[in-house]
Amino acid sequence: MKAGMMVYLDGLIAGIIGAVVIAIWFLFLDTVSGLPFYAPTVLGTALFLGPEDLASAEGVQLSLNLTLMYTWVHVLVFVMLGEIAAYLLFLTGKNPNLGFCLFLFALLEFGFVGTVFVFAEPVLDQLAWPAVLLGNFLAAAAMTCYFRLRQPNLIVGLELTHSNQDPSPRGASAILDKK
Repeated sequence: MKAGMMVYLDGLIAGIIGAVVIAIWFLFLDTVSGLPFYAPTVLGTALFLGPEDLASAEGVQLSLNLTLMYTWVHVLVFVMLGEIAAYLLFLTGKNPNLGFCLFLFALLEFGFVGTVFVFAEPVLDQLAWPAVLLGNFLAAAAMTCYFRLRQPNLIVGLELTHSNQDPSPRGASAILDKK
């Protein structure tokens, strides 16, 4: 498989992993509080019906339709972020580390908070910020772990391709013997 296709596939999988981790985190929190699917309903309401409906006196009515619509958008956004992260790792040619995890976390957190501030500020009254903070950290950590497991194989393959080295252990020892 070509390197570009591997980067695309890694970004797709990492994005899905990040989206699933956050979805499971909020499903757990919402279920414990007695309102399953509350967070995606709130976010779906803000996205598809407008922030005015969040500020109404009747509160947010749980809706499976809004939850499913928001979930698709959520997955697409995370796939896009996974693709960006995979491409950045590909360009740098380095394995992801704690700094990359913190960068990804900051990207997720500031992306969410910035978007909410601009488009739907009442969401901040509906969702607890520590839950969002921890959810974004868990997603960034899960995505970084996936990249950490995946990227060394891709990076070693690219290095060998560009240097025309023999990828077999015999070839590696022959190179070391020459030094």
